[in-house]
Amino acid sequence: MNVYETDEQLSQYLGFHFGESYFGVGNYPARCATICQELMAGRDKRRALDLGCAVGRTAFELGRVFEKVVGVDLSKSFVNAAHNLQQDGEIDYFRRDEGELGARVTVSLEELGLARSSGRVSFATGDACQLGEEHRDYDLIFAGNLIDRLQDPGAFLGDIHNRLAEGGTLVISSPYTLMEEFTPRANWIGGFERNGQPRTVRDGMREILASRFEEIQPPQDVPFVIRETRRKFQHTIAELSAWRRIR
Repeated sequence: MNVYETDEQLSQYLGFHFGESYFGVGNYPARCATICQELMAGRDKRRALDLGCAVGRTAFELGRVFEKVVGVDLSKSFVNAAHNLQQDGEIDYFRRDEGELGARVTVSLEELGLARSSGRVSFATGDACQLGEEHRDYDLIFAGNLIDRLQDPGAFLGDIHNRLAEGGTLVISSPYTLMEEFTPRANWIGGFERNGQPRTVRDGMREILASRFEEIQPPQDVPFVIRETRRKFQHTIAELSAWRRIR
C-alpha cells in the first residue's frame, strides 16, 4: 500500500501544511513559498509549478504573487484534499494524540489569508518524472521534498529545463533521505562514495544541472516538524537550493 494514500498520512500532512507550529520551527511549506517569492523579485510571475505539492499550502501561498499556479502530486488523496479545501474554503482532519484519542481540527483558507489566492491555483494528480506536454513555460518550478522520492531523479533533472521558460527559476528542497523503496539504488545520483570520495545528492544535482542552469544563491537549511502524535514528532532539516535556467 502507498504510504501517502492512508488516512493517517493525510491527516499528518494537513497538520504539517496548515496546523500549528512546534518547537519554534515555522511552517515549512509557507517558508519555502516565501523564499521562492523573494527569488522572483523583479522577474515575471506568470506561471508557477509546485511539484510534489502534497495538500497544497505552498501552491496556495505562491498564488499570492503568481497569476497562475499548478500543483501536481502523485497522491490522489493529497490532491483531492487540496481540491476540497479550495472548493469549500475549509477542511477538517483528525489530529491524533495517542491511540484512538485525538480531536477534529478545521483548517480555513480565510483564516490563513489564502482565500483570495486560491482562485489562481489548480491541482492535478501526476508523476513528476512523466509530466505531460501542458507543463511548459513556467517562470518558477518548486520541487519540495521530492527529489529523494523519485524513481529516477537523474532523468527528472535532465528534463526539467524543458518545463521552464528561458531565465526561469528552479527551487529544490530536500532532506536527501534516500530509500530504495522510492528510488532504486542504481538510480541514486548521490549518497555514496565514488573513487573513494563522498558524492552527495547535491553533487549529483549540480553535475546534471550544470549544462543548463546556474546556481543563484548558496544553499540554505529549512527545518520542518511533522506531528505524528502528542508525544511523537519528526524533526527534519531540508536543504534548499535555487537555480536559474541560462540555456
